[in-house]
Amino acid sequence: MRLSGRRESNNVEDRRGISGTAKASIGGISGVIVIALFTLLSGGNLGDVVNNVFQSGSISEETLSNDGRGQREFTEEEQKLAKFSRQILAGTEDVWTQQFKKMGRKYTVPTLVLFSGSVNSACGGATAAVGPFYCSADQKLYLDLSFLMDMKSKLGADGDFAYAYVIAHEVGHHVEYLLGTLGQAHEQMSMMNTVDANKVSVKLELLADYYAGVWAHYDNKWFNSIEDGDIEEALRCAEVIGDNYLQEKARGYSQPESFTHGTSAQRMKWFKLGLETGDMTRTTFDEI
Repeated sequence: MRLSGRRESNNVEDRRGISGTAKASIGGISGVIVIALFTLLSGGNLGDVVNNVFQSGSISEETLSNDGRGQREFTEEEQKLAKFSRQILAGTEDVWTQQFKKMGRKYTVPTLVLFSGSVNSACGGATAAVGPFYCSADQKLYLDLSFLMDMKSKLGADGDFAYAYVIAHEVGHHVEYLLGTLGQAHEQMSMMNTVDANKVSVKLELLADYYAGVWAHYDNKWFNSIEDGDIEEALRCAEVIGDNYLQEKARGYSQPESFTHGTSAQRMKWFKLGLETGDMTRTTFDEI
C-alpha cells in the first residue's frame, strides 16, 4: 500500500506496556479446536467471541487483570505495524465520515486499542489467542500486533493490504453498530437456537467484509493507495479465514451448520464486491 505522508489517527490507546496475568485452561480437545485454534485463525471478530471463551471455561476471567505493568522495548517491526495501524484507522475515519455524511448521519470514530498478551474490555477480558475483535459496549477495536506478525506463519496470508483488511473488517463491525444492524442482529441471535444464530453471525461477518471493501474502494480513489498485488493479498487473507478452510485445516473436514464467519468463497465475494462498487446502498444485511 502507498501510505507515505498519510496521517496517523489519534484515536488509539497503546496498552502494549501494560501486562496482564491471563492464564488459559483447556477443557478437552474440542475446546482447543473450537475456542483456541479456531478463534485464533478466524480472528474472533465480535466481542461476543470473548464472552463465549469465558462461557466455555477456556479462560478464567478472574485471572485477567492489568494490575501488573511491564515495560519492554518494542521491535522495529512492532513500531512499524503500530504506525501502519494508526494510518489505516485514520483512512477509515476519513472514508466513513464522508459516507455517513452522504447518508445524513454523523460518524462517531471508534478507538483502536493496541495490546500485547491480554487485555480488559467492556465485553470482558481476552488474551491474544482470541484475535482481533470489536466490542460494541465500548466502541473499541482490540488488536495484538502479534496477530499481524503471525498471519503469514499461521494463516499463509501476508502483506500490508491483508493487514489493512483485518483492521477495516473490525471497523466494519463498528459501522454495523452505528447503523443499528449489530444490535438488531444480536437481539435476534439471543432468541435463536445455535444453528440459526450462527447463520446470523455469518451475515454480520460478510457485511463487515463488504464494508471493508467499501473502505478500500474510497481509500484508493482518494489516496491512490492500492499497489499491484494488494488486492490479491486481501483476497488470499479472506480465503484462509473462511470457516470451511479453517475447519478443514484444523479437523480435516468442515461442518457448515457451525460456520460463524462464512466460507472462503463468500468472504472473498463480499469484500471484492464492496471494493469494486463502493456502494453503501447496494448491499444490506438482509441481502447477504
